[in-house]
Amino acid sequence: MSYRLIRKGLRATVRPVTLAAAALLLASAASAQQPAASDSTVTYPAEFFAQYEPFSVNDMLSRIPGITLAMGGGNQGGSGGPGSSGGADRRGLGAGGDQILINGRRIAGKENEGNAQLARIPASQVQYIEIIRGTSGDLDVRGGAQVINIVLLAAETRSSIAAEVNVDRYHDGTLDPGGSVSLNGQRGALNYQFSAAAEPRYEFRDGFETSILANGTPNDIVVRQEYRDSKPITLSTNLGYDLTLNDRVNFNALVSDSDAPMTVDRYITDLRATPNTLTTEYDDIPASSDNWEIGGDYEHTFVNGSRFKTLFIVNEANSESARDAFDVNGANYTKFLYLATQSVTKERIVRSTYSFGLNDTQDLEFGIERAQTILDSQLQLGLPPVPFAPSAQFGGLRPASNTDALVEEIRYESFVVHNWQLNERMSLESTLLFENSTIEQSGDVSNKRDFDFIRPKVDYRFDITPAIQFRASFEKDVAQLSFSDFTASIAGGDDDQNALAGNPSLVQEQSLRYEANLEYRLPNDAGVLSSKVFYHDLTDVIDRVNVSTRTSIQSASGNIGDGKRYGASVDASLRLGFIGVPEMLLTSGVQIEDSSVTDPFLGIDRKLRQGGRGNMRLGFRHDLPALSMNYGFNFAHQFEGDRKAYDIDKIEDYNSGDMLTVFAETIGFAGLTYRFEAMNALEGERCRERSRFVRGTIATGVLNEIETSCSNTGMKLALKIRGTF
Repeated sequence: MSYRLIRKGLRATVRPVTLAAAALLLASAASAQQPAASDSTVTYPAEFFAQYEPFSVNDMLSRIPGITLAMGGGNQGGSGGPGSSGGADRRGLGAGGDQILINGRRIAGKENEGNAQLARIPASQVQYIEIIRGTSGDLDVRGGAQVINIVLLAAETRSSIAAEVNVDRYHDGTLDPGGSVSLNGQRGALNYQFSAAAEPRYEFRDGFETSILANGTPNDIVVRQEYRDSKPITLSTNLGYDLTLNDRVNFNALVSDSDAPMTVDRYITDLRATPNTLTTEYDDIPASSDNWEIGGDYEHTFVNGSRFKTLFIVNEANSESARDAFDVNGANYTKFLYLATQSVTKERIVRSTYSFGLNDTQDLEFGIERAQTILDSQLQLGLPPVPFAPSAQFGGLRPASNTDALVEEIRYESFVVHNWQLNERMSLESTLLFENSTIEQSGDVSNKRDFDFIRPKVDYRFDITPAIQFRASFEKDVAQLSFSDFTASIAGGDDDQNALAGNPSLVQEQSLRYEANLEYRLPNDAGVLSSKVFYHDLTDVIDRVNVSTRTSIQSASGNIGDGKRYGASVDASLRLGFIGVPEMLLTSGVQIEDSSVTDPFLGIDRKLRQGGRGNMRLGFRHDLPALSMNYGFNFAHQFEGDRKAYDIDKIEDYNSGDMLTVFAETIGFAGLTYRFEAMNALEGERCRERSRFVRGTIATGVLNEIETSCSNTGMKLALKIRGTF
């Protein structure tokens, strides 16, 4: 029985029912010691996890077969990709989004949404966990293959403190400590959570690049060392209060500061000179960023079971950085580049829904969302002053570019969702969404455009047996435009290019998305097998286009025409009970994919930008409850080849090394949990081959040089000590 059904039953009782009585009803619904499946929902009571002595909700989820797929991870590439309106940077909330519910409700937040809560909620506060595989008008989210619902204990009074201290060691010998603490509990009708965290994110990236000319002559060697020192500090709170049995309010807030200053040393050996000459360059890049978010919601359930809910979210993010690049000659530093950016992003969201039952098998929901997003950005580029006078605003160099842009989008989404339980084994969810937006840009460029889209979606599910489920969906999706593509921005990853041009004429990338999935849950929670095929028909694909002037060759993001993307994946998550060790959990997956679009420069058919060929992953964990310990690893590999990016004067081919994380965990002194992790244990490199063209584009120019570069951040070791009090 789902949390929603239990809650409806509670609300149908007389008002004098106490919270203690409600807690007894909830406890009786989850008294089983093993996961139970009912109505396409798999329920894991807290007792199921007790033998593993988990610390947080994340630890509990890691013991559930197939949880990576349920959370939208793994090899589920068909769910995102080009033409998708989802993703962490989405503006507004939309009907999908985070597939994590807490006590059956969606957290009114983005930075502070449900998925962010999983590491903060102690396992001792959990009543049970649901994996909801069906569709329902009672759910606060739409469009997810599966929804995870974390149901907390209900009691008159409860509280606990969860704390963690950790230290990371990086491959240059740097030690970086961090920690977090959270207070969780309930007092009467009030549920609360307060947390604070300081996360170490130091990075030392060691890079090496070789370059040869088109005729095969060695050109130069570049040794590059990047140091980034960051430790985001985040404070957050989540409060919920039951005004009555039928009315509930929630409030969420987050504030974060994450400065990330960076320095870069480059040692360039010119192989064309005799003898070879060495040039040293140094970048000093101070960078700061901070953000805050406030959200809240109110929900009322009527006597007939219909629901009204409204929520709001307000957030703001500020960031700025300035790159000072110097030629170094002994103790003398000569600045040759100044590149600074500042940006402020603001978002204000209001969303209201009303849902009701048409009959015993059908539900209907109406809703509207208004989202206002504002980006205010500036970029200053300074170059050596000769023969012009220097400017303090441009780092003591001459002004070469000074851009200013203010972009505002006001978007409305009106939608209706129909849920139909066709019979005991089949369900159909149909969505019709109307999107209207106005994007207005001022500053260096003045432009105002209106957009209207109709976005249908159909989600069909068939429980062939209680263990085997078939899912099929069709959706028209519209990707959101990136505001940074409208304006000039920093060209990351290319020392020979200072900034990228903007394009105020972009239109949204659209896609028709067809997906089918077959899932088999093995008996006795022995594992999950899943397969998926997807096909995406893309319109107005966004990539690089030619915006050259009479004096310079340059490109910007633009629409290059139609394309397609398709592929298939197979995933397996198995307990190894068939060989006598049910405490071992093996997770594996393979995805293959292909794509096609016409290149605007060469006129050839090629893959989408960095489309790739697919990936595979392998995970293993072994729990030893008698010894209060566990260990395991997670491995990821990307198939090599065809991860190319085409630009107006260069072609880049990317390749990433294998990633391996090894962990071991035990409960020891003072009942604390001690966890050791070795991340990037194989020291997988990130590599790129770049072919540069001169005297024209990649179609009209000539090949000048080929750069081959690789870099890696080395292995990171981490020790974490956790406890609940």
